[in-house]
Amino acid sequence: MILATLAVFGLVIFGFWLIPRVLSRTEVGHLLQNKWRDLEECFHRHQFYKIPKFNQQMQENQVYRKVFMYLNSLSSAGDSDFVNLFSGNNKPNEINLEIDSANEVFSDTYLGSRIFWKFEKDCLVLKMRRKEKRRILSSYLQHVHNVTDEIEQKTKEIRLYINAVNEPENGRWISVPFNHPATIDTSVLDSDLKHKMKSDLESFLKSEQYYHRLGRVWKRSYLLYGPSGTGKSSFIAGMAKFLRYDIYDVDLSKVANDSDLKLLLLQTTRRSMIVVEDLDRYLTDKSTAVNLSGILNFMDGIISSSGEERVMVFTVSNKDQVDPTVLRPGRIDVHVHFPLCDFPAFKTLANSHLGLKEHKLFPQVEEIFQTGASLSPAEIGEIMIFNRGSPTRALKNVISALKSNTDTKVTIITANKKEEPLRLTHSVSVGGALGVPSGLLDHGGPGPVGLPPRLMYSGSARTVEEVRGSRSFRRDSIPTVREFKKFYGLLKTKNNKKEFVDKESSQHEVPVF
Repeated sequence: MILATLAVFGLVIFGFWLIPRVLSRTEVGHLLQNKWRDLEECFHRHQFYKIPKFNQQMQENQVYRKVFMYLNSLSSAGDSDFVNLFSGNNKPNEINLEIDSANEVFSDTYLGSRIFWKFEKDCLVLKMRRKEKRRILSSYLQHVHNVTDEIEQKTKEIRLYINAVNEPENGRWISVPFNHPATIDTSVLDSDLKHKMKSDLESFLKSEQYYHRLGRVWKRSYLLYGPSGTGKSSFIAGMAKFLRYDIYDVDLSKVANDSDLKLLLLQTTRRSMIVVEDLDRYLTDKSTAVNLSGILNFMDGIISSSGEERVMVFTVSNKDQVDPTVLRPGRIDVHVHFPLCDFPAFKTLANSHLGLKEHKLFPQVEEIFQTGASLSPAEIGEIMIFNRGSPTRALKNVISALKSNTDTKVTIITANKKEEPLRLTHSVSVGGALGVPSGLLDHGGPGPVGLPPRLMYSGSARTVEEVRGSRSFRRDSIPTVREFKKFYGLLKTKNNKKEFVDKESSQHEVPVF
């Protein structure tokens, strides 16, 4: 008898545990659950807040827009009876869900309290328990604002702005969609440096209160320096995509004066990246209308505080040639060096461009890099792209290009009897810029096989005296032909006695002058 009673009691408990869980997965259970919650809410007094879709000037109410976006992000939005399907703004193949606003009621939970949203004609109605409004209302609306800001940043279309000639009727900035595929991860920088840059940018995004507590404007400045072709511009594109910031590319050659530069800065928006490329060129170019004082004020003057949450990026080829006042802390917060390609960077390029993690030619490439040979990542990347169908041929061309980069010729120019400085000319023959072996040359065509046409012919010549800190080669330091003959006669007389003894071996010797 006792065992039977215990069994019945256990079955009853199990039934009470099982039935709600089974019903919760059915439409009946879902209906009963909602009715129970509605019944519970009947015993509480509520406060209602109406959010109209348009303001008094019949303009869109931004609060309504943000709340509508927030409600579409809730998991309960997908459970709505009616859901509209729309294609994405930036990605036509993407399908977005949007709730139908016809008399729908949505519930939300915040800090343990239930909050209800109801759609009415051209307005949204917020319903919450009156006793909890002081505790959660302000923080809940701030929560809605933060969530929608984050959604907008993720779905925002990044735009590139360039400054045009002064046209007040059309504005100073012209914009186009920015769809650059580069990211921070695709750059050729060291992986540790890329990780540090990401961490620094993430820390900046979360540091509004910290900057304000210090009494500083919420902005950060970066200097990217290194030779051309090392990936500075692509890295800027990666930074913009990482931050989801618009880019304002400032062309100082189109700026009328210092005041015009200030007006350009005033017309930029928050959450943007201000970029000035080749700053060193503008600082040394006397024809530029903007002087050093105007650039310094642009970087950290009073006018630079006109907007917050900004990132400024400047690029130079050689920061040693830039005035130290431009680079002082406060104007430039972070310096990032973009060097010429070394062996680790080469392996990164080989992996991304050719899909090679290891190859039998890698030790030879590493040995050449150890001798001091180097090219820019853009040059090596171009060779790999052009020869991507044959990774081995691409590596051989890279090896030839690196070897060719270390070869130079000294050309003596004697146009008249006056002493003239020699000109140091980099020797580049057909295909020499990429170091193509003669066997790869197609003598019947315009250039070498396996090389992009624009890279076939290149060379440079510069006077040694024009290089700062280099020594001048004078004509009087070069032995004349007569002196060579005299020196050769002495050697011939001295070795005359050994002429017959070493006759056989001397046939294999090569004289070096």
